[in-house]
Amino acid sequence: MSTETPCSAVPIAERRVSAWRYILAGLCASLVSIGLARFAYTPLLPSLIEAHWFATSDAVYLGAANLMGYLIGAIAGRPLARYLTNAHTLRAMMVLVTVAFFACGFPVSVAWFFVWRLLSGVAGGAVMVLVAATVMPHVPGERRGLVSGALFLGLGLGIAGSGTVIPLLLNLGLSQTWFGLGVLSAVLTAATWTAWPSARAHAAVVHAHAQAASPHRPASGAVRLLFAQYSLMAFGVVPTMVFLVDFIARGLGSGTHVGALIWSLYGVGAIAGPPIYGWLADRIGGTRSVRVVMLAQGVFAALLAASSNRVAIGVLAVLIGSFPPGMVPMMLARVHEVIHGNHAAQNVIWSRLTIMFAAFQAAAGYICSSIFNGSGGSHRTLFAIGAGAFLLILMIDLVGSRFQQAATAK
Repeated sequence: MSTETPCSAVPIAERRVSAWRYILAGLCASLVSIGLARFAYTPLLPSLIEAHWFATSDAVYLGAANLMGYLIGAIAGRPLARYLTNAHTLRAMMVLVTVAFFACGFPVSVAWFFVWRLLSGVAGGAVMVLVAATVMPHVPGERRGLVSGALFLGLGLGIAGSGTVIPLLLNLGLSQTWFGLGVLSAVLTAATWTAWPSARAHAAVVHAHAQAASPHRPASGAVRLLFAQYSLMAFGVVPTMVFLVDFIARGLGSGTHVGALIWSLYGVGAIAGPPIYGWLADRIGGTRSVRVVMLAQGVFAALLAASSNRVAIGVLAVLIGSFPPGMVPMMLARVHEVIHGNHAAQNVIWSRLTIMFAAFQAAAGYICSSIFNGSGGSHRTLFAIGAGAFLLILMIDLVGSRFQQAATAK
């Protein structure tokens, strides 16, 4: 009887081809369910207000509905996958986003729009929990940081795509813009329908990883540090992610098209972020990369809060835009450092981190919306709050690391 595991029986070249097919499917899933479903709303926000679809306060809170849905999806993703399988759940979430895009083309009421924005967020949360767990076990080689960066490149592509495609679609009308996003989502969903690993192949690879896994119980302090960092990251990204275009278009009076141009620059950074941050984590480790990136992002957000120069804001948009999608491979690298060699435990911690991230991001969405409305529309206040969150992460990391070293020495 052969002692080969099911995955080792498959030729290496064939496994590599399959792995890249799975990565492409994962990229498209993150593009549709997060890159477009969440980030396309930002350049649309001024148009929704100017076209009188919704009042300013309603439009801002509707942006936060997606973040609330993201929390629900992050919680429900793993139970859904146990019932439907990972691949079926990921397909279903992409279909749900497609339907939501078409539904948002009809401004029936605030409640109608809220429900569909919420459901698109549910899809995004489920995809974030499941896509790495579905694809990464099939990835050969050691450069998991770089590969996870490619996997979440869809977030950056969605941001850049929304900044370039939406201004063109808006020339046709606001409803037609939503329909166009629905068509694009439908095409990507159909193109990757058969690209996901089958339930049998996925189970075989996961079983092989489980057999080879080394028993490991991570230090509770290290895990708590991960939760604290990722939660504050969730809070820090919301101000620019939701309000940057509105700051340009209405806050500075530059108009929707200039706002969309700045958002495109934000998208350029978002495309570069995942591979760069994944490469950085591979080179200097997750811990050091978090410290370097937090310091940089805190400075960038503070400069944005103080700037009115369009060129400077454009440069800052590229730098700041690299972080929301780039932090995913960086934090995955941290999880692999804290929980080394235990794939099942890594998936559990990543799922819980995603839920915590979603909870804080949803809270941040509503808190920032309240601060924005209560301050008379002060975008700069929100950007300063984001800068403070990033610098607080750096402080917590430095202090937490010292406590862990002291505990280990004892």
